[in-house]
Amino acid sequence: MKFFNKVAAAAAGFCLFISSIALADTVKVTDVTGREVEVNVPVEHVILGEGRQIYFVGALDKDEPFKRVVGWRDDLAKADPETYAAYLAKYPDIAKLPTFGGMKDGTFDIEQAVALKPDVMLMNIDAKTATEQAGYIEKLEKVGIPLVYVDFREKPMENTEPSMRLIGKLFGKEEKAEEFIKFRADSIAKVTDTLAKANPKKPLVFMERAGGYSDDCCMSFGNENFGRMVEFAGGVNMAKDIIPGTFGTVNPEQVIASNPDQIIITGGNWEGYVPGGAWVGVGYGADEKEAQRKLEGLTERPAFTGVKAVKGGNVHAVWHQFYNNPYQFVAIQQMAKWLHPDLFGDLDPEATFKELHERFLPLPYKSGYFVSLNASR
Repeated sequence: MKFFNKVAAAAAGFCLFISSIALADTVKVTDVTGREVEVNVPVEHVILGEGRQIYFVGALDKDEPFKRVVGWRDDLAKADPETYAAYLAKYPDIAKLPTFGGMKDGTFDIEQAVALKPDVMLMNIDAKTATEQAGYIEKLEKVGIPLVYVDFREKPMENTEPSMRLIGKLFGKEEKAEEFIKFRADSIAKVTDTLAKANPKKPLVFMERAGGYSDDCCMSFGNENFGRMVEFAGGVNMAKDIIPGTFGTVNPEQVIASNPDQIIITGGNWEGYVPGGAWVGVGYGADEKEAQRKLEGLTERPAFTGVKAVKGGNVHAVWHQFYNNPYQFVAIQQMAKWLHPDLFGDLDPEATFKELHERFLPLPYKSGYFVSLNASR
């Protein structure tokens, strides 16, 4: 009888092995650059070319957000320390995950990546030039590691949905990805549909990127990223015709001459980069009173001298990391409330973000992502 039990167990194991092979499927996927890449899906071992890709990866594997991650770039702990700390508290083993430097700064260790034997590497499109110049794609291909590009940063309003679908396909979580995409689209439509019907006058908005991060002024956005989000929210992006690409700089005189109706500054806790800086520390569970104090301090810079936005108290701060993840729709809703308070009095971006956490994300929601000098908004 024992012999037959062993035979049965072996047969069952063999069937399970055959089943696992059948579940793996080599497919061609198209990344956001248009490259066709062959990948065995669903992937089980992934290197995140940027740590902040966990913002979406965690939505696909809500119960075990790091179960496929065999290595990741070391940016999350510095760029978003509160979120990293929350993940670390809940999943302490992430402290042992191998970390990488960046492609663009030349600190990426390809030998370490190869040793981890990933099924795929997810790389942000902004690292494309550095990746190609170093010949990393060819080097990885030689050892059977495919690299695919995603984008939540350079052209997020164009590439976010394709990036989510791509990662969903790689993870075998297409249905969950589509559920997230629909929630995102519906949340944006709550703003754009109302604006299309009401056709209100659009205020001129100066969108400052990372205000207070350095002494220089003023980094901003062209017709993408937060600059495009301003347009979705019913405003006119002041730097749209000044900055030709996604990111750039306007001088203080241009801000004063344009005299914007509203100013929105992106902020975050950048103590790891600029200790004690003037940046506005909004983010996961942030101290909103302290963030508001620092926001008020930024209005005293020469670039904002006498502009309408400052005189009217229409100066606001929004979490910088909305610029690099698929949660942009929450920022669009909040900016719409700032720009058109009468139209969007019933819209609740906090409730939208809370629902996103409850339905998709591994972490509980904590407020702190927005502050304003206008108490009524």
